[in-house]
Amino acid sequence: MSLLRRRRRGGQDHEPGKAEEEEKKPEQRRAEKKKWSCLDSCCWFIGCVCVAWWMLLFLYNLMPSSFPQYVTEAITGPPPDPPGLKLRKEGLAAKHPVVFVPGIVTAGLELWEGHQCAQGLFRKRLWGGTFGSVYKRPLCWEEHMSLDNETGLDPPGVRVRPVTGLVAADYFAPGYFVWAVLIENLAQIGYEEKTMYMASYDWRLSFQNTEVRDQSLSRIKSNIELMVSTNGGNKAVIIPHSMGVLYFLHFMKWVEAPAPMGGGGGPDWCAKHIKAVMNIGGPLLGVPKAVSGLFSAEAKDIAVARAIAPGVLDQDLFHIQTLQHLMKMTRTWDSTMSMIPKGGDTIWGDLDSSPEDDYLPSKRRQNATDEAKDGSSEPKRKRMHYGRIISFGKDIAEADSSEINRVNFRGAVKGRNVANDTCVDVWTEYQEMGFGGIKAVTEYKAYTAGDLVDLLSFVAPKMMARGSAHFSYGIADDLDDPKYLHYKYWSNPLETRLPNAPDMEIFAMYGVGILTERAYVYTEAPWAECQIPFRIDTSASEEEEDMCLKDGVLSVEGDETVPVLSAGFMSAKGWRGVTRFNPSGMKNFVREYEHAPPANFLEGRGTQSGAHVDIMGNFALIEDIMRVAAGATGDELGGDRVYSDIFEWSQKIKLKL
Repeated sequence: MSLLRRRRRGGQDHEPGKAEEEEKKPEQRRAEKKKWSCLDSCCWFIGCVCVAWWMLLFLYNLMPSSFPQYVTEAITGPPPDPPGLKLRKEGLAAKHPVVFVPGIVTAGLELWEGHQCAQGLFRKRLWGGTFGSVYKRPLCWEEHMSLDNETGLDPPGVRVRPVTGLVAADYFAPGYFVWAVLIENLAQIGYEEKTMYMASYDWRLSFQNTEVRDQSLSRIKSNIELMVSTNGGNKAVIIPHSMGVLYFLHFMKWVEAPAPMGGGGGPDWCAKHIKAVMNIGGPLLGVPKAVSGLFSAEAKDIAVARAIAPGVLDQDLFHIQTLQHLMKMTRTWDSTMSMIPKGGDTIWGDLDSSPEDDYLPSKRRQNATDEAKDGSSEPKRKRMHYGRIISFGKDIAEADSSEINRVNFRGAVKGRNVANDTCVDVWTEYQEMGFGGIKAVTEYKAYTAGDLVDLLSFVAPKMMARGSAHFSYGIADDLDDPKYLHYKYWSNPLETRLPNAPDMEIFAMYGVGILTERAYVYTEAPWAECQIPFRIDTSASEEEEDMCLKDGVLSVEGDETVPVLSAGFMSAKGWRGVTRFNPSGMKNFVREYEHAPPANFLEGRGTQSGAHVDIMGNFALIEDIMRVAAGATGDELGGDRVYSDIFEWSQKIKLKL
């Protein structure tokens, strides 16, 4: 009994201790919960995303290869035959050799020599493919992708060279085709590598420097000559895309010009070797998007991303490529300056008017016809000033020109901003402008195409000094002037003549039906060290549904990158018939492809897309190319096919022909 009592008393003595422990447990639990950090949450989230991704990938690989096609057919019906199969059934076969000329950024570049940080990357792609080196060693990648800021050529100790062969630009990245669909369809009617040639070049260099450093123009010349001679004398069909259109225009002048500046092929080289040039999405007169890229390293998508996550793109978090690093790198790529708008106010419009003044997103040709039948009048709307490619403030973009008081920035004293001496690692030339220079730029208020070269020369004089040695942006007064024999004029269709080849044909092929950047509303950025002082004002939008101003970007008809005016004007008017730019009167055709997005996600990028790159998978465009390669002429294709107002807009441009 006494033992039992002692045990009970002992139990009673320990009961307060247990209560204290129980009281401490919630506090300990709270402390344990506090130990869970933000980093833990991020890791948990990333882990969940990765597990979900791998599970979906695993299930996708288990799926029969015919399942996506089965689902697509169940939803939309059986797909049409690919052009290659369709034309093979018609009996078409390979005839003319074809040459592909890729545009900017779509062809692969590989490393041949680099610094210590690039060890193990010999002949690995720095551009294209998986882009593994970008996220593994971003600053090293930027260092090797940049060119020398003085010469526009290789920096010391670095050699990055274009990938060769069809693999150079068949896919930009795994699963993202560029030329692959066209190549596959051409193979269906008998084409193979001996009758197809990818004219790959280093798209970062100025056009003439691709010959100086790599002899790229000479290689194109010799390959075309070889293919023509080994294919029974059948002339080549040239298919340039995007900036490749400008590059091949330069080539056609280079190949006939005497050495050492040219290729020495003689004045009839093009007539002997080229059947047709089929330009796809060609920025022949430049693109406003090139201006925003050089001015503030922005385009519509980047500006919107910056508005959603303010500050992120201006910070150097973990040394990822922010806009400052992007600008530092791309401003060494001289090729970007080939796409600055050409022709000045004559082509693109002035403060008061432009060729596309009557453009409405909803006003397509078929809608206008319906309105005319109904007798309804065009709705009244606020006038859009497309000629003002850069406006500082929405009020300036919309104001009458008489209300804009501009202070000339040319010759303004830039001053000096001592705070920016710390920014040498991300030097973009803005560090040398100072507050005085920035103020001078904003006080000019509205910039037309005629002001752009001066503007860029003011904010980036070193870049434009290199660019002005290789490119020109004006309109020739007299093409017989000996100065136009210089290569800097060869890629400007307004300052050079087409070859004397009356049997050759030129096609302007491009997408329509997508809003495309034409002008921008800018604002001065909150000043901070190393930041770009100007940015697109994403708060500038119109409330009306049918207006073209959204998120600081004024849009017109185009293929999402190149406005119709740039892609189509030369074939619609400048080169149409016998003109001073086309003295032999070679035939020109405008072939537009109206954009139709894919019906569902299983269709991928679709077969009727008019977007700038996705059009390379457009079945109608591929069929047109294949018919010409098999021997058809432009007239046999049906001549012009137009959905936009390109001919009406071209007639508004008063250009001496």
